[in-house]
Amino acid sequence: MQMTTASTCCYCGVGCGVLIEHDGERILDVTGDPSHPANFGKLCSKGSTLHLTGDLDARALYPELRLGKALARTRTGWDSALDHAANVFAETIAEHGPDSVAFYISGQLLTEDYYAFNKLARALVGTNNIDSNSRLCMSSAVVGYKRSLGADAPPCSYEDIEQSDCVLIVGSNIAYAHPVLFRRLEEAKAKRPEMQIIVVDPRRTDTAELADQHLAILPGTDVALFHGILHILLWEGWIDRDFIEAHTDGFEDLKRLVRDYSPALVADLCGISVAELQDCARTIGSAPSFLSLWCMGVNQSTAGSAKNSALINLHLATGQIGKPGAGPFSLTGQPNAMGGRETGSLSNLLPGHREAGNAEHRAEVADYWGVPALPETAGLSAIELFEAVRSGKIKALWIACTNPAQSMPDQQKVHEALAACPFVVVQEAFFTTETCRYADLLLPAASWGEKEGTVTNSERRVSHVRSAIAAPGQARADWSITCDFARRLESLMRPGQASLFDFNNPAALFDEYKLITLGRDL
Repeated sequence: MQMTTASTCCYCGVGCGVLIEHDGERILDVTGDPSHPANFGKLCSKGSTLHLTGDLDARALYPELRLGKALARTRTGWDSALDHAANVFAETIAEHGPDSVAFYISGQLLTEDYYAFNKLARALVGTNNIDSNSRLCMSSAVVGYKRSLGADAPPCSYEDIEQSDCVLIVGSNIAYAHPVLFRRLEEAKAKRPEMQIIVVDPRRTDTAELADQHLAILPGTDVALFHGILHILLWEGWIDRDFIEAHTDGFEDLKRLVRDYSPALVADLCGISVAELQDCARTIGSAPSFLSLWCMGVNQSTAGSAKNSALINLHLATGQIGKPGAGPFSLTGQPNAMGGRETGSLSNLLPGHREAGNAEHRAEVADYWGVPALPETAGLSAIELFEAVRSGKIKALWIACTNPAQSMPDQQKVHEALAACPFVVVQEAFFTTETCRYADLLLPAASWGEKEGTVTNSERRVSHVRSAIAAPGQARADWSITCDFARRLESLMRPGQASLFDFNNPAALFDEYKLITLGRDL
């Protein structure tokens, strides 16, 4: 009998609702969910072909273990696999300390999975060495928002795209990367032709084809462009002094910073004309509402945090924030990169937009989790983490739902690190990934359509991910694997004490997580 299960797409940060058609054993088709407010039934080519991605031949179906680097992995049971992992981690921690182990996780995980890993690392193991592949894409946006607004909380929604009078798109080919949002922008432009769209991109992309103005700046000159725009806004008086006085600090310092970014200098630095720069500034300065959208072209940069802050400054100077059609809107790339930020699953963060380096925040979370204290030592970010693995500082590494042997920069060093690490656990749905080659212990995980939980999209909307079919073989949900391992580890590290991981389903994890966000800016 054919059935339909409402769920959420697992590709990008738009967070589209989908309807999964299945017979209880196989996913047969996927269509858009007309009732979901992220996409209203629309899907891109990726989302509409989700049902074709279930390659059973590539799936990890059973735990596999090897007891030496020169040996091949062989099938084992879950009990022996997790007992072995718990013993290795416990022995490593006892001999070398909690910072000799690390966890590298993913924006593809569900919020409940994230929370379980975070609690495992900090409350049980006692390390801040937990980081996510989101570090490679979104951490500069995190810094920009926190430095400029005081919180990592994008103050926009998708409806703002349709309501804005001026949309500035920087470093994002949204037509390809977030197609459903691009369709909403196209429709808004068609209904309101007077809406102005400015695209900043060195390339002539499909997104740029929709633009009223395309600034093909030289790569890496974004900060100069934003400072140059602000210079003109100040000169022409296109700023909101009342807003600046009431809601900002440091404006005089910013004025001094951008004073030297004259139109002639900025045009020369950016490789555009003075007229193009002035037209852009005039459009932004005269717009009743101004929205900016950006993605990896801004974030994935050695100056990514500076680019974020400089762009957000345009909104603060003009008062274009906190009203319909206005605000600085960073578009997330992965389906739950935002959920990872909310659960504190970067080495420098804690749940509920707290800081691992803040003693008061650590005390709050420790008290909530019922442990004496959380670790004070700063955790390693993604790049630092793999450097520590390569140097021998990290002796046991747990990788979940990500493929660093393919996706991390400086691939040769990453491969050397994985080959040298004494114990590598890979928790993964597909055994064909490059990282699985290095796994001493391979744990089969459930994939999309097989697990339940929540994700948070770019506009911070939480959506329910529902399972339609059972995972193949002995594959298990990520939260279940993590909590099972944690219970075995805590029996070795804190015997006789009540378990910190008494969760029987993802809803129990979510219920605990949501209370730690009470009173926070989520």
